[in-house]
Amino acid sequence: MVRDKDVVYKEEKIRRIEGKKMNVAIILAGGTGTRVGAGRPKQFIEVLGKPVLAYTCEIFQENKRIDAIEVVCHHDWMDYCKEMVEKYELTKLKWIVPGGDTFQDSVMNGKRNLEGLIGKELSLDDNVYIQYGGAPFTSQKIVNAVIDMTEERGSAVTGTPCYQLMALKNDGDDTRTSNWIDRDKYTQIACPYGFRFSYLLDVYKRAEEQGLIDKIEPHTTSLMFALGDTINLAYGDQTNIKITTKEDLDMFVGYVLMKDKLTKENHNE
Repeated sequence: MVRDKDVVYKEEKIRRIEGKKMNVAIILAGGTGTRVGAGRPKQFIEVLGKPVLAYTCEIFQENKRIDAIEVVCHHDWMDYCKEMVEKYELTKLKWIVPGGDTFQDSVMNGKRNLEGLIGKELSLDDNVYIQYGGAPFTSQKIVNAVIDMTEERGSAVTGTPCYQLMALKNDGDDTRTSNWIDRDKYTQIACPYGFRFSYLLDVYKRAEEQGLIDKIEPHTTSLMFALGDTINLAYGDQTNIKITTKEDLDMFVGYVLMKDKLTKENHNE
């Protein structure tokens, strides 16, 4: 059930008065997503008449522990995003800011906007959660696990065990392998990434001081590794995929149809 904006804002003020931390989701929707081949960024592809980004935003809209949402949007799709907020009654979505040319640029644009709200609507002790706009499969179980660990340790990501057999490709030949890898030693990292806001700001401050922003693979977690920080792994599972290819998009269509069918069956019981 979608809640009225006034109710959401009233609850937010109560949490602040009672000294409770705010939980803010930063949803990244600034990429082009060309590998899907749909003629538009993957986060704006419509599945059964609704953009993928709306499904992703609804994950956090429906989570009672999330207080506010910020979308970092591709500059050509800002108006579309504003219309989406009204159409799908995303009452927690309070800020839409332009994305950057890279993942890191978009994250930094999002954090700068929130940084400007410190002392007004936010504090350094609040928690922020970075999510890809093209990652609509994330379950509430996963979101809550990341929130729990972020509250406990100051940061968290989802870590999914590697269930498939793994091997290292031979140099110069993608069709052969001679090296087996012990999958139990590896984990797959996925969003949402949770951070105490003060810690997220510190990560990017140190990364900029060390000239890492343009050198490291474009993920906040990659910067943490490069800085020598420890990453905390919360619960993750194989359903939490990011839409990257057309096959991923086809799976999401089936996922939405399945959920719709289950909802109708539950209503008829």
